[in-house]
Amino acid sequence: MSPDPHLRSLRDAYARYATGVAVITTLTPAGTPVGLTVNSFSSVSLDPPLVLWSLMQSSASLPVFCEASRFAVNVLADDQHHLSTRFASRSEERFAGIDWTPGLGGVPLLRDCLAQFECTTHSHVEAGDHLVVLGRVHRFEHRDGAPLLFFASRYAELRRELASATAA
Repeated sequence: MSPDPHLRSLRDAYARYATGVAVITTLTPAGTPVGLTVNSFSSVSLDPPLVLWSLMQSSASLPVFCEASRFAVNVLADDQHHLSTRFASRSEERFAGIDWTPGLGGVPLLRDCLAQFECTTHSHVEAGDHLVVLGRVHRFEHRDGAPLLFFASRYAELRRELASATAA
């Protein structure tokens, strides 16, 4: 069965929205670290501090994240393309050789990220072929640097910053 050209076109249209890249991490009930690359991360609320990200319903990691009470969002810098690629792979050894430290509840925090948000799971919302995960931020940190970007289904680079503006 050939792919629906309308869906391919819709996916291409979605890809015109530039996003940052993050690795979401958690632990299995046995304490094994789990992580995956997303470009669906977003802030939701300052009071209370909430974030969201989404995961495909077909993901092998879905059961782990559905059961996890905690997770971390590791926002990648432009020199961390290797982490994005590693955690987007189907390898079960994604953490092999990766430098990380335990955060709240032991959840893995990757080194040298632009920002990190340590969260408890607030709720899940089924949305089409994805599960939207909302988390309450309990601890965070950030540093200066350029982000790893994703645009038109490939990695992109921030070339310049425009004058600041107030977003809605």
